Amino acid sequence: MSGSCKFECVTCTAPVNIAVIKYWGKKDESLILPTNPSLSVTLGQDELRAKTSVAVSESFKEDRIWLNGREESIESPRIQNVLKEIRRRAHKRSADSKGESKLFQHVHIVSENNFPTAAGLASSAAGYACLVYSLAKLFAVQGEISDIARQGSGSACRSIYGGFVKWKMGEREDGTDSYAVQVAPESHWPEMRALILVVSDQKKLVGSTEGMQTSIATSELMKHRINLVPKWTDEIIEAIKQKDFTTFAKITMRESNQLHAVCLDTYPPIMYLNDTSKLIIRLVHCINDILGVEKVAYTFDAGPNACLYLLEEDVPRVLHLVKHFFLPAQSNGQPSFVTGIPVPESEAFTSDISNIHLPQSQGAIKYVIHTKVGPGPQVLTDPQESLFHEDGTPKL
Repeated sequence: MSGSCKFECVTCTAPVNIAVIKYWGKKDESLILPTNPSLSVTLGQDELRAKTSVAVSESFKEDRIWLNGREESIESPRIQNVLKEIRRRAHKRSADSKGESKLFQHVHIVSENNFPTAAGLASSAAGYACLVYSLAKLFAVQGEISDIARQGSGSACRSIYGGFVKWKMGEREDGTDSYAVQVAPESHWPEMRALILVVSDQKKLVGSTEGMQTSIATSELMKHRINLVPKWTDEIIEAIKQKDFTTFAKITMRESNQLHAVCLDTYPPIMYLNDTSKLIIRLVHCINDILGVEKVAYTFDAGPNACLYLLEEDVPRVLHLVKHFFLPAQSNGQPSFVTGIPVPESEAFTSDISNIHLPQSQGAIKYVIHTKVGPGPQVLTDPQESLFHEDGTPKL
């Protein structure tokens, strides 16, 4: 039981992951089986996380779900796939009548993000990972669950683990060998940092699912990408293990560029990057040119927001240049232009600025989130963390 709740409930958090080898395209839409392996970095939950409470009770009349303050349809095929698979595995492993009876009770789900949804910040990955992890704890499902999260949102399987995570493409038609594995824990490369440059918090015009389907159907470059990605995946895993940031950065940027080249090669073309995104790319290459080595890497998912990977020692310098060329707006609704892990104030890098010939774009970046590599999902044991009132309704 959770506090004074009259129902059994579990509350968990789960992280965002930002891929350096992208998932783009499915060979099976219903099972969400990818056309290529992918690899991501799990980010810290203090800055970016989904939070979910799940509950069962004999008094609940039907399954219900609330997302970010609004009740949504529980009949979504992906949500139903997750619920059915969790209940199937719980039923298979249930050994006592008390545990069995829970399977026939209805479930209430409340979930919220502390970052913009559907803006290209991996909200569905964190959300479905959190849902699956919470349900698994509630129904005492043991063993591998990343393959269940995959059936909700492909990238969600990678958010089941912390650190550096690979999603194995798998070969079997039933998808049983398509799941996530941890390449290295969050403690492996403690100096690694991420700066999330939020260019837009609006819902993207072309969703990832639609974009992938169109790319598979129309892009000639997609065929080349599918053949190349396994090689890059192996190379970047080795770079992570060796803490070789230069190789890590080069592959990360080239891979991001190639994904968006495929999007442009799709017909009609998909354009997730905007003018600000392109200026961020130019700035990163200018910084690396000045320093004579790759010290910062950009990557873009299906949206205009950038994730910059870099080492802790370079954060003040890079952030100073971001602030200079993307002047914070006078009022952008944020308490601070930079949120997350505090960054010490740096001296002006005058020589850097004079060597970078880019226009200043005030307000083009809404805010920056500074975070690091983080752990996988967590159970919150404090009853006050529950997203339910005592009567089983959500705290909206």
